[in-house]
Amino acid sequence: MSTNAGEVRPAPSPRLTGDGLARWYWTLEELTGLAREMGVPRGGGKAVLTRRLRAALDGLPVEPVVRRAPAGRQLAAPVDGRTVIPEGQRCSQVLREFFRREIGPGFHFDAYMREYVARGAGRTLAEAVDHWHATRARAAEPQEVGAQFEFNRFLRDWHAEHPEGSRDQALTAWREHRDRPRTA
Repeated sequence: MSTNAGEVRPAPSPRLTGDGLARWYWTLEELTGLAREMGVPRGGGKAVLTRRLRAALDGLPVEPVVRRAPAGRQLAAPVDGRTVIPEGQRCSQVLREFFRREIGPGFHFDAYMREYVARGAGRTLAEAVDHWHATRARAAEPQEVGAQFEFNRFLRDWHAEHPEGSRDQALTAWREHRDRPRTA
């Protein structure tokens, strides 16, 4: 981050350039509003939307929205350990209830379980429970925070540097961080 004193973050505007947009932190709400104003497709998440806006601001072709294929048949209750995961199964409430019943209230769909369900067609829910238990040691290790979760990454790093810091101090530091221009 730059510390260029006196530089003020502009409002999101079609008058920005692609590099000008990339120079600052923007919320998804701000990016979506700018995309709506400019007629740029808004689907696909913050990183994709930012790429589209940068292209549009620079007069370049804008990547289209990639529509996710509709899910296939989804499991319905009741399910048990012998139930086979169908192609296209999502992390549904039916699965959440089953896993909480089998694993306990600490169950949640983490990256390991989301991937298992997404790629687990043909496997049983009992195998998924075994997978949960087999991945707990890896899941307990610090995980990389994706670039799209900049706020979460900042807070984790800030608290590592300031272990005695309060939530209010961290949020103040975040606001100062996001309001400074970025350096490429």
